[in-house]
Amino acid sequence: MRQFFTFVRKECYHVLRDRRTLLILFGMPLAQILIFGFALTNEVKNARIVVVDHAKDNASQRIIAQIAASNYFELGEDVMDRDRMEMAFREGTVKLAVVFPANFHNDLVHQNHAQIQVIADASDPNYATTLTNYVSSIIRDYQTELSENAALPYRITPQIRMLYNPQLKGAPNFVPGVMALVLMLVSVMMTAIAIVREKETGTMEVLLVSPFRPVWVILSKAVPYLFLSLINVLSIVLMSVFVLRLPVAGSWLLLFAESTLFIITCLTLGIFISIKTKTQQVAMLVSLMGMMLPTVMFSGFMFPIENMPVPLQVISNIVPAKWFYIIVKSIMIKGMGFAEIWKETLVLCGITLFFFIVSLKSFKIRLE
Repeated sequence: MRQFFTFVRKECYHVLRDRRTLLILFGMPLAQILIFGFALTNEVKNARIVVVDHAKDNASQRIIAQIAASNYFELGEDVMDRDRMEMAFREGTVKLAVVFPANFHNDLVHQNHAQIQVIADASDPNYATTLTNYVSSIIRDYQTELSENAALPYRITPQIRMLYNPQLKGAPNFVPGVMALVLMLVSVMMTAIAIVREKETGTMEVLLVSPFRPVWVILSKAVPYLFLSLINVLSIVLMSVFVLRLPVAGSWLLLFAESTLFIITCLTLGIFISIKTKTQQVAMLVSLMGMMLPTVMFSGFMFPIENMPVPLQVISNIVPAKWFYIIVKSIMIKGMGFAEIWKETLVLCGITLFFFIVSLKSFKIRLE
């Protein structure tokens, strides 16, 4: 193990002496967390919602039918229990709930006024605002239809409630996404380039013929980037708390543990790329294009995955950033524990194990 730590120390010295590497490692996260402080507006289709109908009358059924007929929503089961509805929000299986009171039709007929509660998951503020606007529009259309044949105009008032982010700030959506993007790029690209650099300069041949096991040589070059990436995580979280005013609702320890797992996943991807490529230019191109685009497109933090065609939704499941994005939002925004994110954690563990085994099988002691 003394030799292993010697190689780790040597790689740390190499990283700290390279100013360009330090700029990428620490400058890029700071810049992106400031740039992505506000959200983008996205079109919404097929959003998963539930309807809690305590009225079960003609008026509520007609509004539900109009909601179901639109292309914006995908109705789930009728959740009558409030605890089940809140759990569905915490798990992320629904984005919006429409609650009809017990006397909805009677209030509308006799008092010419009724209320509907609309509850949205505002951890993605633009998505929540768009959904509530769509529902409000459908309710207004029904209200206009009733008022055409009524002596007095009917008035239906939607009561909007935004969960997790009542002020509709952009930071709760983009901080988890920036964490996934920065850690993916830094861990994968830096690891891939560091190992390929040894191939280009010819020092890898010297390392492979040394008494030290070749696998430990590769792992020792990845260890410094693990600690540097954890520093990035700390800097992003501190900036989100003190600059963007976004407190961590869940466990800090769990957040850093899950971040460590995701960093290890990215490091195994970087090792795999370094084994398959021969030049730094190719390694950088594969790391940037092969990692950045899927992270931006399929993680869910810029474009809702529910809006995509089914084949693209299936492809998104193999993108590690998607699962880490869900984990960070669940911990930071919703305050959830390990019991609610163990499935996503298991997926990241599986991806890590897969690429580690494939990398070991593909690693060649003799350079070509």
